[in-house]
Amino acid sequence: MDIFDKIEEMEERRFKVKQGGGDKRIDSQHERGKQTARERIEKLLDEGSFVELNPFIEHRGTAFDLQGKEAPGEGVVTGYGKIDDRLVFIFAQDFTVFGGALGEMHALKISKMMDFAAENGAPIIGLNDSGGARIQEGVLSLDGYGHIFYRNSIYSGVIPQISVIMGPCAGGAVYSPAITDFVFMVEKTSQMFITGPKVIKSVTGASINGEELGGANVHHSVSGNAHFAAKTEEEVLNEVRRLISFLPSNNKENPPRKIVTKNVLNEEEADQLLNIVPIDSTKVYDVRKVLYCIVDNRDFMEVQASFAKNIVVGFGRIDGKTIGIIANQPKFKAGGLDIDSSDKCSRFIRFCDCFNIPLITFVDVSGFIPGVMQEHRGIIRHGAKILYAYSEATVPKITIILRKAFGGAYVALNSKSIGADLVFAWPNAEIAVMGPEGAANIIYRKEIEKSSNPEKIRTEKISEYRNKFANPYTAAANGMIDDIIDPRNTKKVLKSSLEMLGKKKKTLPCKKHGNIPL
Repeated sequence: MDIFDKIEEMEERRFKVKQGGGDKRIDSQHERGKQTARERIEKLLDEGSFVELNPFIEHRGTAFDLQGKEAPGEGVVTGYGKIDDRLVFIFAQDFTVFGGALGEMHALKISKMMDFAAENGAPIIGLNDSGGARIQEGVLSLDGYGHIFYRNSIYSGVIPQISVIMGPCAGGAVYSPAITDFVFMVEKTSQMFITGPKVIKSVTGASINGEELGGANVHHSVSGNAHFAAKTEEEVLNEVRRLISFLPSNNKENPPRKIVTKNVLNEEEADQLLNIVPIDSTKVYDVRKVLYCIVDNRDFMEVQASFAKNIVVGFGRIDGKTIGIIANQPKFKAGGLDIDSSDKCSRFIRFCDCFNIPLITFVDVSGFIPGVMQEHRGIIRHGAKILYAYSEATVPKITIILRKAFGGAYVALNSKSIGADLVFAWPNAEIAVMGPEGAANIIYRKEIEKSSNPEKIRTEKISEYRNKFANPYTAAANGMIDDIIDPRNTKKVLKSSLEMLGKKKKTLPCKKHGNIPL
């Protein structure tokens, strides 16, 4: 046997690995509307850039007739490639091999990729499609999950970690995506749950199918476990590429800058800002219309768009530079803060701070939403997360007060007192302990009650309070606002502010880590 025979043998073995579970199982995968692991990698990465590693790893199991059973590639494809010519590491579970079930060597391949990603300062993307732990390997499978969870945790804040759920993800398998920075799901073909429908029925008697229990719509809108969802695998993978374009490769780099041909608003676009936000603070509007006028090319990538819709978070660019945006959404719950919006907001702030992404906050908030359920479920603790996240963040932090900013919510949403670098307000902004109506009812209660015409006195006192306190000038006079600006100049002001803060350096007191009120 000469070298050419050896090469031929190698290529035959490689072809077998690439075939995974074989044509029948590949056809079955396609019939479910799902692509194979390798097809997904080809769609996600730049053409021809994928380099596979450890294709010939094999399991060492001997129990339950595993000995002699082949698992080409060990049920997972791992390697590296490029997205927009930038290095990324990737693993894709292969459902055609043992249903993508995770065993000892399967986990080893993923763990090695995660180590490579951290050591080389590049994002890691996991394409999850697995029946869970490989039961035949027993505790070795559980140990394998543990190695992955550990790396998810210690590499958090070091490199971006992205999970794409493209099939079932159950039991212990869901914890890795939960630790990662962003989770994508495909409608109708991906699910996540700790215990499946059968277990729930046997324990609780409740009947529910997999989609209703843990489908993309549930996790994108109800639980908040998924940050993005799309109808097809191709759409999801395109959105992963889009997200990567906003992010730095690691915590020591700045996000990539995108060249823009036009970074200022024309007169017509600037005038739109005058008409979007009503002067009457009780009228609703869609804050995203403001954001589209501010970011370059109206390109705003919203995160968790269907969850806690009273707060809007996501990525955009100003002058080609990535920014993280937090904005109250008056269309939902008057833009007030509750438990879910506090969690959504806080985690996004902390992600941006990890990866050197400046934060811009657009404020139009009446306060924290009152209610017995909110209080009993812990709004105090959850609301405190926002205070903690903003206070701890050392990236450039800029606030624009669009309209109202009342009470503790004003303080929480990146006020000067908790570390904002710059705070600007539009001329119609109302900044006070509470709204004029509520304040007048409390401060002038006795005077109103004693009056022969209480409604007239109440109206007068509301107007008096609004003129005296519910405007931006009192706050500006006390240094809590840096300037009051023409709405049409908002993007210009933000561009200048970001340039000035471009080399900001701030260090926190030396400590192991803080104790955020989880």
